[in-house]
Parts: sequence; C-alpha cells; structure tokens
Amino acid sequence: MGSQPQFTAFERNEQLVSGSRAKVIGEIRARLSKQPQATILIFDDATGAQVDFDLRETEEHRISAPSLSKEEPRAPGRPKLGVVAREITLLPRHWDWLATQPGGASVTLRKLVDEARRANAGSDKIRESQERTYRFMSAMAGNFPGFEEACRALFGKDRSRFEALTAKWPRDVRAYACTLADGAFSMKD
Repeated sequence: MGSQPQFTAFERNEQLVSGSRAKVIGEIRARLSKQPQATILIFDDATGAQVDFDLRETEEHRISAPSLSKEEPRAPGRPKLGVVAREITLLPRHWDWLATQPGGASVTLRKLVDEARRANAGSDKIRESQERTYRFMSAMAGNFPGFEEACRALFGKDRSRFEALTAKWPRDVRAYACTLADGAFSMKD
C-alpha cells in the first residue's frame, strides 16, 4: 500500500475519496462546504482503523508545526540508535542459556526475533490483512446482514464464502472490504 500513508473516506456507504492525507482533507472540505451536515468516516488503508483529521490544518501548518517530541541533549556514551529498552521476563534457564551465547543476551534475542520474523512473514501478512479488514468491517458493516458469517469466512480464509456473504452489502463498502481482505486469501501460511 505504498510508502506514503493512504486513506479512504466514506460518506455513509459511498466512497468519497481515496489517496494521500492532503487529497482526502481537500475532498472532505469540498464536500462539507456543500453539505455541512455530511457524515464522513476516514480509514487508514494500512491498518483499516478509523482515523480523525483536523480539517483546519494545511500542508504548510503540518510541516512547520513544532514537534511534540523535543530531542534531548546528547549525553556522554553510546549514541542513540533507535534502541528501546524494555523489560522481558524469562526463566532462569533461559537467562543461563542466553549468557552462554556469543554477543550476549541482546544480540541473541535480536537474532532470534529477526529469524522468527522471516519465518512467519507469510502468516503475519495474512493476520495483518484479516485484522485490517475486520477493523473496517466492524466500523462500516457491523449491522449489515451476514456480518458475523463474513468475519468467520475472513478468518477462515474462505474467499468465495466471504464474497458471497458480502455480495448484498453497499457496493463501495464491499469493494473496499474485499481490497483490504485480499492478502488474507492470496498468501500461503
């Protein structure tokens, strides 16, 4: 779904616009200038989550707005490399094993995580597609006939059943749900 975030806005059950944040904001502003009472929902194409935009913002305002996270002055020692320290809980035998590994516990854990990410990439993509689709469907189609069964078909990776159950939904809602769900059906575990 591209490197720049993409969004899709719906007015009721019809897709209003799909594209970059700026494009979506522009189209929504135009719609609201003609129909101030319009009900519009915006979804993040990457996550399927409903998002809110400040329609007053301009591209210049967004770019020049002061950052909320101020950089801390550099402290002596190793530079920050994006490493975030978090706590994990392991049993003593796990710590004992990690202590014997070359590079220590952190290096070994990073290698294990990277290996698991590679090994599970296919199933992770399927799960992400299912979750993205479910978020959208819950917001837009939760009251539609066949919603629960369509969810079961989605998580059961049954494309033909999913398509049959969503066939009577409004065209744009169905099309967007099918687009989001495509990864759940096209990849192998």
